[in-house]
Amino acid sequence: MADKNGFFDLSKTTLSRRTALKGMAAGAGLALAPGFVRYSQAQSSAPIKIGFQSHRTGIGAAYGRWYEKTSAAAVKAINDAGGISGRKVELVIEDDGTDPARGAEVVGKFAKQHKTDIVFGTLFSHVVIGSAPAAGENKIPYFVVSEGHHVASTKLNRYVFQPGITDVKSQIQAMAPWIAANAGKKVTQIFPDFAFGYDHRDYLPPALKAQGADVIAQIAIPPTESSFTKYFPQIPAETEVIYHVMVGPAVLTFVKELGEFYGSQRPQLFGFIDSLEAVDINSPGLEFLDGSHFWEGSPRYAQPDDSAAQKAYRAAVGIDDNGAAVGDPKDVSTAAHMFGCWETLYVVKKAMEDAGYKGPEDRAKLVEATEALKEFAEGPEHPQGPKTFNGKIHQCFGIQNISKVEGGKLKVVHKTKIEDGLYEPEGDYTTQAL
Repeated sequence: MADKNGFFDLSKTTLSRRTALKGMAAGAGLALAPGFVRYSQAQSSAPIKIGFQSHRTGIGAAYGRWYEKTSAAAVKAINDAGGISGRKVELVIEDDGTDPARGAEVVGKFAKQHKTDIVFGTLFSHVVIGSAPAAGENKIPYFVVSEGHHVASTKLNRYVFQPGITDVKSQIQAMAPWIAANAGKKVTQIFPDFAFGYDHRDYLPPALKAQGADVIAQIAIPPTESSFTKYFPQIPAETEVIYHVMVGPAVLTFVKELGEFYGSQRPQLFGFIDSLEAVDINSPGLEFLDGSHFWEGSPRYAQPDDSAAQKAYRAAVGIDDNGAAVGDPKDVSTAAHMFGCWETLYVVKKAMEDAGYKGPEDRAKLVEATEALKEFAEGPEHPQGPKTFNGKIHQCFGIQNISKVEGGKLKVVHKTKIEDGLYEPEGDYTTQAL
């Protein structure tokens, strides 16, 4: 059930402010009763509180809503199976407005006011970068589902992890051979003018160069832009492939205007699905996308070879075979990214159990236990596919999907291998003090 803002009803898995206040009042009365034992005296029975930093508003709102749905479904599955070390899990949600400064405030609020065990969930890279110092200062583990290279670059701090979704550098490296061999050799990039876009700007040229292709132009567009036509004349006439990755509420406008600009005579298109996340691929004006290709983390549309784990995951989070909310075909999911919430929560579960985690006093143990993880097998906990984890850079590596728009759907035509996206670590978080 959704609330008035369209967000998933988390009443059974979260602590609202009103519920928390009622609990405090009730707790005050119970404390006077004989035999009452506070959670602080019986830590093993206390719920594990996860601070969910949600993009409920701002340019990341579509992602935030589906990240909440996915996380709620994962928490339910974990709790139904006995929780973490026998303890129930609760999500405590705060809206960061998809804003870096507010994100840092939210992390501090989780640490000092809500006193959550960890912070979790962030997507947009500029918010992660702005929030990470607060996680380090408060010594609270911060598990992000962001995709940017900021974590793996080792430029953040030891309390920040990205164990449930691959990063852009790895994704690009894995897909560059296919792009060069199948789409074209002369590539123009269109990307958002902030940290996530800069990863694409910086890592695509060398990856394509190694495959005998070249990026001949790079066009940065503010992520809050509402119209894009004025940028398209900057695309060189000799362009064979337009590599596009846009984000935010105007992505439908972006792809529509790109089609209007080129008509039927366009270069090949290779896009990150970010340019179409939460957007119906059959929306009027998107017909020109037929035959183009997209990167997907987890496929939006059900595929003929979906595993039992993938099918169970899709049912649990409530998406149909077209990747829309069950019962509402207009509510299109952010399937390519939101699986990372599900998988990251299971990584947290594994690390907490390995660490014998009992409370905030064991956060350092949790950091070390997470760093000790090596691989995650494909299955109910990791339905997107198998992954390896590099504890030195706090980053996982997995498979990528390249899908073709065909018949109004996205059909996976190529899957990369884990080793295709591996690269040498740029540093080592484990050398930092806890």
